[in-house]
Amino acid sequence: MLTNWVVMPTCLPLVRRRCHTCASERFRASGRFRVNAHHKLIDAWLLVLCTGCGETAKLTLLERTNVRSVRPELLARLHDNDPALTAELLRDPVVGHRNRIALDWGGAWRLDTGGPVDPDREVIDVSVRFAARIPVRPVRLIAEGCGLPRAEVERLVAEGKLVSAVRLNGRLSDDFTFTLKR
Repeated sequence: MLTNWVVMPTCLPLVRRRCHTCASERFRASGRFRVNAHHKLIDAWLLVLCTGCGETAKLTLLERTNVRSVRPELLARLHDNDPALTAELLRDPVVGHRNRIALDWGGAWRLDTGGPVDPDREVIDVSVRFAARIPVRPVRLIAEGCGLPRAEVERLVAEGKLVSAVRLNGRLSDDFTFTLKR
């Protein structure tokens, strides 16, 4: 029987970027946008606040873009400071690359296992689905979901009792499955 687990975001991740004022390296999204028009051109930024000093920084979303090329619903969402748009844009790899930022997902996600794992079963097949692209170590997920220490999970991988088609040692943000044999 296949068990389904879901990795879900609980809040917005922190933005990893160096603050020019206090040298802190974490910002939190304010959920507000700044839109500025220059005749037929438009600029848009997502405002983020330093966790150390509260200084505001801007993440570039649109830069000198022709107003006609921006979808009207996107422009309306920017003007309305849509919180769902904030989450979408933070996860957008183009925005991250353009602004040279990384996301810190520590404490911003949870694992929904649908209930405890039956310890008496010989073979446990689990499908892990990610609701958002959250980079997590599969060993950590398995340890948390099965209620085992990480060292025990690593030992099971080394002994071949925990198998998967993906590498379980690195970070992963795509759906995967694994089998635990006791």
